[in-house]
Amino acid sequence: MYAIVEIAGQQFKVVKDQTLYVHRLQDEEGSTVTFDKVLMIDDNGKVKLGAPVIEGASVKAKVEEHLKGDKVIIFKKKRRKGYKLKKGHRQYLTKLTVQGIS
Repeated sequence: MYAIVEIAGQQFKVVKDQTLYVHRLQDEEGSTVTFDKVLMIDDNGKVKLGAPVIEGASVKAKVEEHLKGDKVIIFKKKRRKGYKLKKGHRQYLTKLTVQGIS
């Protein structure tokens, strides 16, 4: 059984006991979060689609920790112009563990 759910503006395919990283959520570490924007549920071949969401369906997840992602280096250069630009970015993430789909 799996579901497609919208979390923090992104869509994820989730299964029970799965760990996933999403954009930073405001909830405290150790708390339980419920996501109501379930777009699709597949229960052993029995597919249920929402238009746009399924009424009454939800996904429960536990907030494990808040962390920062890997560093991404942005480097721009224009040859023969003396123009170079180097920037870095680390995305703030939240680690979730899916507890159940209902």
